[in-house]
Amino acid sequence: MIQVQCQKWRGGSSPLIRTKKLGTKRCLHSLVVLDSLLTCLHRGVAKQETMPMDAWSWLRSQPKEGDVEWPLRRVLRGNEAIAEAWFKDSHRSPEFGPSQVTAPRKNGDVGLGADFEPDRWVLTVKGFDSTSALQVTMAQIRELPRVEQTTQLNCIEGWTTVVRWAGARFGDFTAKYARGFLDAKYVGMQTPDREYFVGLDSASAMHPQTLLCYEMDGADLTTEHGAPLRLVIPVKYGVKNIKRIGTITYTNELPEDYWGE
Repeated sequence: MIQVQCQKWRGGSSPLIRTKKLGTKRCLHSLVVLDSLLTCLHRGVAKQETMPMDAWSWLRSQPKEGDVEWPLRRVLRGNEAIAEAWFKDSHRSPEFGPSQVTAPRKNGDVGLGADFEPDRWVLTVKGFDSTSALQVTMAQIRELPRVEQTTQLNCIEGWTTVVRWAGARFGDFTAKYARGFLDAKYVGMQTPDREYFVGLDSASAMHPQTLLCYEMDGADLTTEHGAPLRLVIPVKYGVKNIKRIGTITYTNELPEDYWGE
């Protein structure tokens, strides 16, 4: 448990977290606990006893950066800095054997409207200014090196499933069709109807296990699982694995994200 003490600071009462030379595990644990507090705060389920009331009142009264109180925003930034320092292409999600594959689970249909015409589908690719666009067909995507991997899809709701995927690495796709945007900080993706959209940091998007997927368990994707093309990104939760991709945008501005709105 992390205790927050209120002390006089700049003429007011504020909780100060004293900095010490902590081990990596302890730092990570502290950030995870405080990050969990943020989740509780915005879900409105935090109990009064989770923190002394004077500290809790102080926290709720602080100016916000974006939509988050600034002390918690600092925690998120610290958490992000540690994650970025730890993240490497060589740090791969576990891969599994054929006997460990489980039945695919249908979950989430935002952006999968019935008015979709698969025969007319093309993938639109945009760059920094979003004024010029390239259209890429499924045939062109299938010409890229085909990659198979069996990885776990982890839903933020708490369930997991092991799936055999096949498609093209997003890094290969970018090198072929968006080489001029390899230095973009972020990648945004949205469904053709613009009802579902995700934002990704470039490092995660370019990870070797991130696929533009067109097959699942040895067959073409089905409509409910995102046909004709979906994202598979094992280093992220399932909400980032957008189905039925219609547009990819390379940008230096943080993209919109459906679950971040």
